[in-house]
Amino acid sequence: MKNVGVDGSTTLKVYESRGGYVAARKALAMDTNAVVEEVKKANLRGRGGAGFPAGVKWGFLPKDRTTTLLCVNADESEPPTFCNRVLMEHDPHQLIEGTIIAAYATRSQVAYIYMRGEFHEQFHVLQKAIDEAYEAGYLGKKVLGTDYALECYIHRGAGAYVCGEETGLIESLEGKRGQPRIKPPFPAIEGLFRRPTVVNNVETLSCLPHIMERGADWFTGIGPPHSAGPKLFCVSGPVNKPGCYEAAMDITVRELIERDDMGGGMLSGRKVKAVFPGGLSMGVLTVDELDMKMDFEDPRNYSLLGLGTAAAVVVDDATDIRLVLRNVARFYGTESCGQCTQCREGTSWMQRIAQRIESGAGRMEDLDLLLETARNMGMMPGLSICGLSDGATYPIETIVKKFRPELEAAIRSQPAGQVEAVLQAAN
Repeated sequence: MKNVGVDGSTTLKVYESRGGYVAARKALAMDTNAVVEEVKKANLRGRGGAGFPAGVKWGFLPKDRTTTLLCVNADESEPPTFCNRVLMEHDPHQLIEGTIIAAYATRSQVAYIYMRGEFHEQFHVLQKAIDEAYEAGYLGKKVLGTDYALECYIHRGAGAYVCGEETGLIESLEGKRGQPRIKPPFPAIEGLFRRPTVVNNVETLSCLPHIMERGADWFTGIGPPHSAGPKLFCVSGPVNKPGCYEAAMDITVRELIERDDMGGGMLSGRKVKAVFPGGLSMGVLTVDELDMKMDFEDPRNYSLLGLGTAAAVVVDDATDIRLVLRNVARFYGTESCGQCTQCREGTSWMQRIAQRIESGAGRMEDLDLLLETARNMGMMPGLSICGLSDGATYPIETIVKKFRPELEAAIRSQPAGQVEAVLQAAN
């Protein structure tokens, strides 16, 4: 984020004056395999949610391929995540340089940047930067005067959460309904237009110029060994300074909220009740779990799905946890693509149950029914094409388990006859 806030940071002139495209020149002077090995050595793990090593992912491409395509995942649909938006809005040439390095390393001829449709301003900023890059010879037939050619296009999506999944993104790029594909074959073998395809997200690619310029040893020297390199963290909710911040991945949730140079603590009179540390789909933490490290490993010690997008949303102590439960369930009930029966039906059931609880007509057995539904969904039991149903169940399951006393107390305090009245009205 060194260029964020700098006057003219979106322009090629300013980017070059601050060391821009030096790393791309260095990469293009190397053998493609050497670039891949440097990224593997850096242990650059994907910043989009899964945390899979980027260099290893590139290694899945067939050795005898004649065509390779690169898809840049700029959909960023995980609530409440906005780190990719910040990069595209303030430093678009960093993404373009990272795209060039990744495309060269994987021998890709075309790069498609799949951008969330709601990113109106960011689209124009990035398109202008791409035009500048073409004019300066960083994109086109002879990149930096070499024999390497790379075309780059922006494709705007239509706002579907499931298009953040790489095969859903590919389907949308092809002009089809945005829903995930059955795997295998995986995109590395048969992806966009049935060609070998690499999919990486914006923040992952934005790390590449720094790795190529400073070396893998520098990158691995930041943060814990299994979660190397700088990371962007979002924090939102009732904190004094909501925003996007950069740090090593040994930072804790508490630090992210309380540090003066980050969240700046809670607003006056507010206290933390809960935090979703990695976007909604990773699950929730209680106020007693804020010392969790924001890396790729520690979240699992707190019954979370993972680090996710490292976007923390803070819930204060004045918020009814029933409202949180209903809001989360409603989102996933709306965003399920409907392909998989247990996800289509399960998210709908959880939404209706959560709405009933929030309306004051909950039953004690509803809490167990939510947990039972969650256990029978997702890729973990092997029932889903993609991970959306896992992302839908972890927040529901962790809310119910970690805040069950509050939910039970709310159900016990419901007016007499409320359950019967609501059920009768529904029928």
